[in-house]
Amino acid sequence: MNKKTYFITGGGTGGHIYPAIAVADELLKEEDTEKIYYVGNPDNLEATIVKDKNYEFLPVKSSGMPRKISLALVIWAVKMFFAWIKCCFYIVKYKPNRIFGTGGYVSAPVLLAGLTMKVPFVMHDCDANPGLVTRKLAPFAKSVSIAFDAAKERLNNPDCRTNGNPIRSEFATISKLEARKELNLDPKKLTICIMGGSQGAKTINQASIGILKTLSQDYYVQIIFQTGKKNFDSVIKQLEVVYPEFKRDKNLIVKPYFDNMAIVLKSCDIAISRAGSLSISELCASSVAAIYIPYPHAAADHQRKNAKCMLEQGAGMYLEDAETNPETLQNALSQLINNPEKLKHLQDSASKLAKFDGVKKIIAQLKEE
Repeated sequence: MNKKTYFITGGGTGGHIYPAIAVADELLKEEDTEKIYYVGNPDNLEATIVKDKNYEFLPVKSSGMPRKISLALVIWAVKMFFAWIKCCFYIVKYKPNRIFGTGGYVSAPVLLAGLTMKVPFVMHDCDANPGLVTRKLAPFAKSVSIAFDAAKERLNNPDCRTNGNPIRSEFATISKLEARKELNLDPKKLTICIMGGSQGAKTINQASIGILKTLSQDYYVQIIFQTGKKNFDSVIKQLEVVYPEFKRDKNLIVKPYFDNMAIVLKSCDIAISRAGSLSISELCASSVAAIYIPYPHAAADHQRKNAKCMLEQGAGMYLEDAETNPETLQNALSQLINNPEKLKHLQDSASKLAKFDGVKKIIAQLKEE
């Protein structure tokens, strides 16, 4: 059998990393896979995640491009040049047959090295409005995988395929009952997840802190609150003031981060979330009714576009970040908690958009000669 070696790249945020990890994990199970290398920034989240995997991590220092002409732009260009040289060296040393990139600035030098060294690469972009790296390098890609049909109009590649986002296999196999048991939650009680992505979200945290006690005691629901690592201490301090008994509340789980979001999301009925594409895909795969609060400073405003796509398809609710406070958030939640028909409609609509075969389709695309 002609076995193949792959470079996987993409990093900076969970939206770039987890799709890459999902593809790498599945590739590892393939009989014709010889070796997988993950090329990423050693200072980013991808390095932490990959250390427990069965593939080797190849470090490359890279950073986001300054958008104005300045000394910082010159320094960035020099750094990227040396990152490209290093990636070319990796290609000479490890001889990959294919490169798969999910975007983010860390993938740029890897894909450029692939172009230079004539190694075919396939790209995946998870957003309705594709990122800068995808837009600039798509014309040179063997083919492009996308999560939203709307992305096609912004990409100059004749072979763009809507595969959905690659998500981990647990989303298709874990039941709600199993997930709640894993988290020691009441199997019959309505469950809400509050999250702001892998980095957390200050606006969502601040609005949620003021209504946790009401949700638990008046609405009789259970809440999973992921604060984000950098915001956890601040959230705890504020909760100790506004709700001193929160640590004894069996309806409440507060953690900085969950390693297995599949367990968390599959246990939930409702979610309050940013509108990153991967989060949307995982919420759909979990049949969750989501209230999307897009990050207002996301590159090219892609989160707002993602959220509006969901709203147009009747698969979610929408709040602007600037309008999010305890009152507006509680009002949005009340519309779902007190209206089982609306709750079920959103859940069913989200479920219909779920794509569980994204990983398999991308791997087939990656292997095409």
